[in-house]
Amino acid sequence: MNKLRLAVMVLLVLPSPQRRAPLIPNVDHHQHLFSPETAALATGFKPLDAADLVRLLDNASIQRALVLSVAYQFGNPNRPFVKDEYARVKAENDWTSAQVARFPDRLRGFCGVNPLKDYALEEIERCAKDRWLHFGLKMHFGNSDVNLDDPRHVEQLQRIFRAANSHGMAIAIHMRASITRQRSYGAKEARHFLEDVLTSAPDIPIQIAHLAGGGGYDDPSTDDALSVFAEAIEHKDPRMAHVYFDISGVVGIGNWSEKADLIVKRVRQIGVQRTLYGSDSATGGGLPPAEMWARFLQLPLSPDEFRQIANNIAPYMQ
Repeated sequence: MNKLRLAVMVLLVLPSPQRRAPLIPNVDHHQHLFSPETAALATGFKPLDAADLVRLLDNASIQRALVLSVAYQFGNPNRPFVKDEYARVKAENDWTSAQVARFPDRLRGFCGVNPLKDYALEEIERCAKDRWLHFGLKMHFGNSDVNLDDPRHVEQLQRIFRAANSHGMAIAIHMRASITRQRSYGAKEARHFLEDVLTSAPDIPIQIAHLAGGGGYDDPSTDDALSVFAEAIEHKDPRMAHVYFDISGVVGIGNWSEKADLIVKRVRQIGVQRTLYGSDSATGGGLPPAEMWARFLQLPLSPDEFRQIANNIAPYMQ
């Protein structure tokens, strides 16, 4: 047995005078499915449907997952022009809806859209009527080239957030601005989001992905952005009342081990009760949920903190 596997087995069992069952998260709050059409958009991605994901969840003994539609990829300005863009966005959201419907007790779906597109509000209205996608909305600022320093983008986000709020659709958001286009990101942009965008959706849960970053914790801008939210929470800012953070794609990427203490410090500042476990995609360079959970357990959190995060279930998954 290799050392990594042995370490994982030890970490999976909480310390106790008596033997306990392995600690397993109730919900994986950050997963994606890929139709053949979306998988073909980028090198290294393979089709992954609902049956594939359920098998991965079974291998990790995780009961349920939140599926975030990647339909926004057809409106990604960092990719070549896509013909019939909105039709393909709708088709991907419909495919995701149909996939989630195959395992309604295991999977819950969020609609995906580039919020800057002129069809974004129309697609939100359409998804709000979908039996399997009306629970929420997924936005990816990096893959939509959302710039929180641009007042026009902020105004559009306000419209999008108001629409989601009016439909009772939770929002999951990848906040990290475009790396491809070298957009500015950090404390200033987090403050714009806190002060100018969150107020447009006061009644719905907001899930900020990757601890406010884009994966890993090497980029200092991630900690700069997360620090703004941590400070707001510490000051009991009412705008943060319904905000959660998923920790998907943070541990196991880059030099995360050198930042482990800082990651734990931030998790404690934002609160373990609002920290959601997520694995992220198992294709395109990602890892399966079982391995991502094992890596997460390498953080220097206490057994009680691991237990709290494992048992956390976002409102939209209840």
